[in-house]
Amino acid sequence: MAERSRGRPVAAAAAVLVLAVLYAVLVPVLRPLDSSLVDFAMSRRPPSLRFPFGTDGAGRDVFVQVAEGMRISLGIALAAAISSALLGIAIGVTAGAFGGWWDRIVMRVAEGFGALPALLLTLLIVAMFRGSITAIVAALVLTHWTSIARAVRSEVLALRHAEFVQAARLRGLPAHRVVTRHFVPVALGQALVGVVLLIPHAIWHESTLSFLGVGLPPHRASLGTLLSDAQTSILLGDWWLLVFPGGVLVLVTLCVSVIGGRWQARTAAPQEVSL
Repeated sequence: MAERSRGRPVAAAAAVLVLAVLYAVLVPVLRPLDSSLVDFAMSRRPPSLRFPFGTDGAGRDVFVQVAEGMRISLGIALAAAISSALLGIAIGVTAGAFGGWWDRIVMRVAEGFGALPALLLTLLIVAMFRGSITAIVAALVLTHWTSIARAVRSEVLALRHAEFVQAARLRGLPAHRVVTRHFVPVALGQALVGVVLLIPHAIWHESTLSFLGVGLPPHRASLGTLLSDAQTSILLGDWWLLVFPGGVLVLVTLCVSVIGGRWQARTAAPQEVSL
């Protein structure tokens, strides 16, 4: 019964997240929005049956804009999280498996990146390539790979002296085969958890960059650019321009965090029991 009650929030979060992803994927396709279109006759309409999220100052449908913005923000966050996981796996596995000078160098580099303010470092990188999605993804990867690399390295270090690993080495199995057969599968489990947990961070970082004006350009809808545009509109009483993009941002990141936290707890549970 307790297990079932703990699973209900996760199931609810998963259902909401699926609906949010479908909304972000399907709405821009079914109702494409021309960002250059201006219709002052429909300008600043509050939420209604025709416009569930209202319209902005140019008469554009905010419901479609939020869907387009979430699609872009989720795409950037997912690309950054997967790239961070791949880099973290490669560095963490090799550091834990081979140790020595490579392990020491990697850990010092990871500690150096971890000591730097992530948002400040991201701002410096993105400011040099303003408006580039590739630069945003690269900046997010550079500031998020260290946590996955450290987690993977810890798992690999715990397996280095396991009996089955020692047996594989005694049978003459090459080092790269030991890594791919025994270490990488364990690393993948940690990396998958890391991807889920990094997505909310990446969404917020991208939104913050676009909000500050150094991320995506204003004509490219993302949750950050929509929130940035809402700064002046909220003073005119157009509350929906801030509430709906902000609410979707909070809702999506909360759902991903709930799912990722539960997944991390289930992954860690067998290790706690074995100890």
